[in-house]
Amino acid sequence: MVEQRRNSELSLTTRILNADRSKVDELSVSPPIHQSVNFMAKDAAHFAELSSTPLCDDIYARSGNPTSARLAKVIADLEGGEAGLMFASGMAAITAAVMALVKGGDHIVAQHSHYVGTTKLITKVLSEYGVEFSRVDQRSVEAFEGAIRPNTKLILLETPVNPLMHITDLRAVCDLARSHGIITLCDGTFATPINQRPMDFGVDIVMHSATKYIGGHHDLLAGNITASREIIERVWELSITTGAIAAPFSSWLALRGIRTLELRVKQQNLNAMAIAKFLDDHPAVNTVFYPGLTSHPQHDLARKQMIEFGGLLTFDLAGGYEAGASFIENLELVSNAPSLGGVFSVLIQPAVLFGGRLTKEAAEEQGITPGLIRFGAGIENTEDLIKDIDQALDRC
Repeated sequence: MVEQRRNSELSLTTRILNADRSKVDELSVSPPIHQSVNFMAKDAAHFAELSSTPLCDDIYARSGNPTSARLAKVIADLEGGEAGLMFASGMAAITAAVMALVKGGDHIVAQHSHYVGTTKLITKVLSEYGVEFSRVDQRSVEAFEGAIRPNTKLILLETPVNPLMHITDLRAVCDLARSHGIITLCDGTFATPINQRPMDFGVDIVMHSATKYIGGHHDLLAGNITASREIIERVWELSITTGAIAAPFSSWLALRGIRTLELRVKQQNLNAMAIAKFLDDHPAVNTVFYPGLTSHPQHDLARKQMIEFGGLLTFDLAGGYEAGASFIENLELVSNAPSLGGVFSVLIQPAVLFGGRLTKEAAEEQGITPGLIRFGAGIENTEDLIKDIDQALDRC
C-alpha cells in the first residue's frame, strides 16, 4: 500500500518508468528478458510453496514469467487495477477472461460494434458451448438495461469502437451492471490508459491488445487484462490450462514500448485531431467520425469520460470504393496495413478488409460503407501528414 500511495503522487510518465521497480530489483537499468521455461526452487518446501501460489511467475513459464509480470504491473498501475496478466494476443486475453467468467447457460450482453474477433468469439464460438448472448446499441443505456436477464453474468464493452467511433457511457452502464451483480469487461485498446481509464467509471476488467499502442512499434503480439486480484486469479487458473501466455521476448518488447506510451499517444492525439479537422472541411469527404469533433453526436459524452480523443478516426469519401482505393494508392507516408497504434500512420479501407470476414449484412450493420477509410495516426510531423493526405485526395 505504501508503494501504491507513492505512485499515485507521481506523474503518469514517471509511473510508467517506475511502477515495476523495487529496492530488490536487478542491477541493470534496462530489465532483463527472463527467457527460461523453468526456475529453480531452493528445496522441496520452496517448490511446494511455489507450486501452490497463485500468479506465481518464477516456477514454470506457463504459470508466469518475471518479464511478463513486470509489464502487467505497469499496466495495472496505469489502469488502477490490483493485478494483471499477459497473453499471447489481445484475443487470447479476452477469450481467457470471458471463458473464466461464464459457462453454458449463462448470458452475455455485448455491443453491436466490437472488434471483429470479439464478435466472433461471442456469436460463433461461445454460442456453440451453450453461452447465450444479446447484442445492443452501445449508445443506449436503456438497450443494455433491456437486454439483462436473470442469467446475465457479463457485459462486454468497447469504447470508442470502430468504424463509426461510437462511445459507451461507462459510468451509467457500470452502475446498471453493479445493481444486478453483473461483471463488466471493457476493451480499452483504442483509447489507451492515457486517454481513458475505464476503472475510474466502475469497470471491473480492462483488456488491451498490447500489440497496438502499448507495444507501439508494430513488432509484437501480446494481450493484457487488468482487474481485482480475485478476478485475475480466476483467469490465471484457466490460462494455465489454455496456455495462450505471452512470450518473454514479446513482453520485453512491450515493456520497452510502454515507457514512451504517453509521449507517443500525445502526438497521435494531436495528429488525429488535426487530420479530423482538416478532413471535416474537405469537399472530397462526406463525413468524419472522430469523438474529438463537436460534430460527433456523442462528443459531450466523450469529453466527460476521455482525457483526449485518441489516434483513431474514420472518414467516408464522397467518391465511394474507387475513391478510397485511389486515395490509399497515392499516399506516400501512410501504409495500407491493418494493425494500428504504432509509431507509423496506417490505414485500411474496411470494405476491403471486412469483405472477406463479415457478411454484407454484418458490414452494413456496423456502418461500413464503400468509401469508408479507417486511419490510425502515428507520430509523424502533423503538417507532413496533412500535406500527404491533401495531395492524395486531390489525385483521387
